[in-house]
Amino acid sequence: MTGDASESDLAARRGLDDAVVYQPAEDSGLLAEAAVAEAHGRVLEVGTGSGWVAARVGSERDLDVVGSDLNPHAARQARDRGVEAAVADLLSPFRVDAFDTVCFNPPYLPTDPDNEWGDWMEHALSGGESGRALIEPFLADVGRVLAPDGVVLLLVSSLTGYDEVLDLIDEAGFAADPVVEESFPFETLTVLALRRA
Repeated sequence: MTGDASESDLAARRGLDDAVVYQPAEDSGLLAEAAVAEAHGRVLEVGTGSGWVAARVGSERDLDVVGSDLNPHAARQARDRGVEAAVADLLSPFRVDAFDTVCFNPPYLPTDPDNEWGDWMEHALSGGESGRALIEPFLADVGRVLAPDGVVLLLVSSLTGYDEVLDLIDEAGFAADPVVEESFPFETLTVLALRRA
C-alpha cells in the first residue's frame, strides 16, 4: 500500500492507534495539572489526542468533559478512555457559550515546510514555521464558544515565541496569567489561564 491514508487505515485495523495518536508527555502532564486546578463547569479539550488529559480532569474533578481532535484515531482512543470525543477542526462544530473551560495543548514545534512528514503525528506536533499555526485561529475563535465567565487553559512553548503568543492573546481580548511552568533543556512550557480582559 502507498499513501498516508492507507497506512493510517492499516494501523487502525491492526489496533495500532498509538502509532498515529499523540500520547501523554511532559506537556500533557502540565496541562492536566493546570486543568485539575482551574477547570470548572463544562470542559472542552481541543486536540485531545489519546484523551488522557480530558479523562483525568473528568475523573479528578467530576466534571463533564468533551474532547475534540482532527485525527479520527485520536477521537476513537479518547472514547475508549471514556471521554466523549468528536472529530473536529479546532472549535468549528461547537456552539456559542458552550463551555466554561477550554483546554488546548496545541501542536507547537516550528517546522520547516520542506521537512513536513504529512501524517497524523505531524498534525499533532507541527505548529508550522512559527510554531503558532494553530494557536492563531484557536485564539481568534475561542471567545465564541467560551461562556462569559469562562477560562481558557493554553499551553505555550518558548519555541513558539512566548511574547508573540502573549500579543495574540491580547489581540483576542484576553488577559493571561501563568498557572504552571516547567523548564526543560531546550524549552520552557507554560500553561496560561486566559480570561476576558
